Amino acid sequence: MFGNYLIGLREGLEASLVVCILVAYLVKTGRRDALRPIWIGVGVAVALALAFGFGLEFGSQELTFEAKEALGGSLSVLAVVLVTWMVFWMRRTARHLRSELHDRLDAALRMGTGALVATAFLAVGREGLETALFVWASVRASSDGTHAPLVGVLLGIASAVVLGWLFYRGALRINLAKFFTWTGGMLVIVAAGVLAYGVHDLQEARFLGGLPDKAFDISTTIPPDSWYGTLLKGVFNFQPDPTVLQVIVWCLYLIPTLALFLAPVGFGRSVRSQEQKQKATDEQAGKADSGSGGARDGDGAVADGERMRDGARGAGGRTVGGAK
Repeated sequence: MFGNYLIGLREGLEASLVVCILVAYLVKTGRRDALRPIWIGVGVAVALALAFGFGLEFGSQELTFEAKEALGGSLSVLAVVLVTWMVFWMRRTARHLRSELHDRLDAALRMGTGALVATAFLAVGREGLETALFVWASVRASSDGTHAPLVGVLLGIASAVVLGWLFYRGALRINLAKFFTWTGGMLVIVAAGVLAYGVHDLQEARFLGGLPDKAFDISTTIPPDSWYGTLLKGVFNFQPDPTVLQVIVWCLYLIPTLALFLAPVGFGRSVRSQEQKQKATDEQAGKADSGSGGARDGDGAVADGERMRDGARGAGGRTVGGAK
């Protein structure tokens, strides 16, 4: 349930912050008349996300078992790809999100009501569709026959709405960079479990092989119906008897993705800039050395010329003396 709550909180807070930024900008610029189109766009985006979620849940019930597993596994993999992209995108652009939304809103204000509706719809709709897909995949992966996963998601979304309202009122201030870093890292862990579950679905659909090959089986040590087994499944989508392919995919996704996500922002750029600076310094030093070498050659040529002139003078003096 905690993993589903985290998904609802994280995804819902992103959408809430987008709405808060749009509304606060219109209020501060004295354009309250444009608030209604914004709320219409937000409402349409929420309705679309809900319809998409209901379609995923009820549209697959008439399928055969293998078709249902193939659909569920494919959508789980797609959900992990989208949420991974979203986590890295928010990490990279969070500091510029406000100015980007303000620019879009200024352009929409010049174009009219329809553009305002479209701006709000696109800003919130993308988050809504990603949330609906990932929530569906996560609830399906951690489902234990109860409504606890869905309740966790709804509680997370409700918490996000309350936090968004408090942000808008100025009653709450937290370090959003740290918040999105910690929740993003935890989401990557949850996504790894969803991905492993999606691979298991594809194996049950006979799209992937290796279903009988178990990596380990600790069902007797951690029973799935125990409180700690339920907790591990709810938080990490833990499975006590995964296949070898599930473990391989889980490791290949989690380790590099989490390492890249937790690396300092601009780490690659800073390394490249240091290399470029070092290269420029070496080139300048090489030019300086060649210049100093040329100067030394010039000094040697001057000294040789002076010796030749002195020798010519001496020879001339001796000739004149002999003539006398």
